[in-house]
Amino acid sequence: MATGATVSLEAMLVAREQRAVRQAAALLRFDKPLVSMTVVMPGPVKDGRLPRRVLAEALQELDAVFKARIWRVLWRAVVLRETGPEALYVMDTDARSLKAVTVELEDRHPMGRLWDLDVIAPGSVRLSRQDLGFPARRCLLCERPAHACGRSRRHPMEELLRAIREIVYERNWRSAA
Repeated sequence: MATGATVSLEAMLVAREQRAVRQAAALLRFDKPLVSMTVVMPGPVKDGRLPRRVLAEALQELDAVFKARIWRVLWRAVVLRETGPEALYVMDTDARSLKAVTVELEDRHPMGRLWDLDVIAPGSVRLSRQDLGFPARRCLLCERPAHACGRSRRHPMEELLRAIREIVYERNWRSAA
């Protein structure tokens, strides 16, 4: 599971700020849309074998879909830290197409529910699923919108972590992908 150090809210906020700085620098340097990838990992431990496995699978899938579409990756960075693994891609394509592909990956791939694939267009415009007519993401445990369950802490942490372990380790997802 996530086996690293317990991470404070302050550390998570600092990591978010640092990610925003990396995103802004990449947008300024390339003036192209980017994919900012983080791992969905509830609780105070954000790093370890499981989150890194989730990241590795996401990177493999993103690389494959970009290659299949003949989209050029202008820059790619992977950051491994106690606040959770992250990746950043700058792509030579349009932001709407990029968001459509990332939503499709999140929805199609059995491990995709554990990926947070944000697309940011030049000008720091973040595209949402709803911008393209897709529904909000569903909770890991029920049919409600994920953000509603997360904010209300509707489900016990152990149930969420058990669902994540099942997605990563117990389902035969390779044959379904």
